[in-house]
Amino acid sequence: MNTEKIMARRLTAEEVSELGPQEDIFVSAELDHLSLDCYAPAHLTKPGKYFEGGSFTAMTIFGKEITILPNNAEEPGIWVADDAGEEVEVLQSAGVLLNLALFVPSGNKEALEALYTAAREAFGAGIVQRWNEEVVAVPDVKVDLFEEPARGRKSTSGQNRDRRALDIYPTRVRFMEASAGWKFIVEPHHEVIDDTPTI
Repeated sequence: MNTEKIMARRLTAEEVSELGPQEDIFVSAELDHLSLDCYAPAHLTKPGKYFEGGSFTAMTIFGKEITILPNNAEEPGIWVADDAGEEVEVLQSAGVLLNLALFVPSGNKEALEALYTAAREAFGAGIVQRWNEEVVAVPDVKVDLFEEPARGRKSTSGQNRDRRALDIYPTRVRFMEASAGWKFIVEPHHEVIDDTPTI
């Protein structure tokens, strides 16, 4: 873990109620089933004045949502940087979790084991882990992956549809989530041919 010591001050529920979602705060870095005696950078999920009952919800930079009762002395509370405060330890980074979908042409068990071994050698045998492994046969063909609004449209003209290109390899769709209000569209890939006359 990469941590640093900073000067910070613990806030009361009244002080937290005056904060907005853009304010930088620090909350417990504790993860599920893992006790960490330090804090993580975070922000409130909505302005403090909209919370009720002295309970606030914050989102850490690691994507964990945490509910805190600042006035409860038994909880770590909510902190802000303050030179007049006390020294606390803040978690800056704790590794990266990658969700990978690997396409291996003519893939077999030996090829997958070679990939796994190479990753363990690069990052350390105790670091790289396989949490979930699923082998799926996919056609070795390129397709275009788009997102477009999920609500139905009467017109199917490409010019009249809001859409954005995401990728040209379809297998990752199974491991992705479409943006809110959008759906995935998969179509055969057509190479872009520039037929502009040249001199």
